[in-house]
Amino acid sequence: MDKLNFITAGVPLRAGAKGYEAGFRVLDEMGLDGLELEFVRGVRISDKSREVVGASDKVITAHAPFYVNLNARESDKVDSSIQRIIETAETANSLGGFSITFHAGFYLGMDAEPVYNQIKSGIKIITDELGKKNNKIWIRPETTGKATQWGDLEEIIRLSKEFETVLPCVDFSHLHARYNGISNTYDEFAQIFEKIGNELGQVALDNFHAHIAGIDYGAKGEKKHLNLEESDMNYKDLLKAFKAFNIKGAIVCESPNIEDDAKLMKEYYLSL
Repeated sequence: MDKLNFITAGVPLRAGAKGYEAGFRVLDEMGLDGLELEFVRGVRISDKSREVVGASDKVITAHAPFYVNLNARESDKVDSSIQRIIETAETANSLGGFSITFHAGFYLGMDAEPVYNQIKSGIKIITDELGKKNNKIWIRPETTGKATQWGDLEEIIRLSKEFETVLPCVDFSHLHARYNGISNTYDEFAQIFEKIGNELGQVALDNFHAHIAGIDYGAKGEKKHLNLEESDMNYKDLLKAFKAFNIKGAIVCESPNIEDDAKLMKEYYLSL
């Protein structure tokens, strides 16, 4: 991408129930750059919404449904998880999307290595299937906010090395919560960008997909999202690191006040 874009996790709240058309007007009014399609319970979007989103010049990403676990014990749950990710990628690609993200799975008490291999097997099926259809949208497992969930930064970078169309979705709030308060200083943010650049190359820094929100957490990790100014999330130093490393791509705001915090971040970033 050619710059860093600030987008909302879903339709801006000011649009109410009026849908994507009203949502894009809000984004224009607030100077924001796009939105992430939130396929919470299934990959569903009406024909009218498809038309509106597809005709937009905004940055579009998508989040796969939350009913995804590529490490499920039941094979039918793994199969349905694979299908949901494929459907998300196909839908987002058809609408001009930049990338998709998802929570890949849970450890379920297993050792990390077999879980990694199981999730890798699912990702191979997904990328092979999409490759047959010449769908090259970025597929992005997301860093997760609890130690019971697969997806620390090391695991996701390792997986990204294995597939041409896989890159991380770095949820900085999740990383902060997963380790009960670390990953929240300029130096730590800079180390994340350095690691991704060194291990995955400049393409990963020029096509970044991040989630940022305020976060409430405890010893077991993430509890809930908060507005940035109501949390200890050090978003200012994080944005300074984005600027210093000239990161390009999309920052998705997942705070409860999605468009207000997205604007807060964009205005601060542009002031640097």
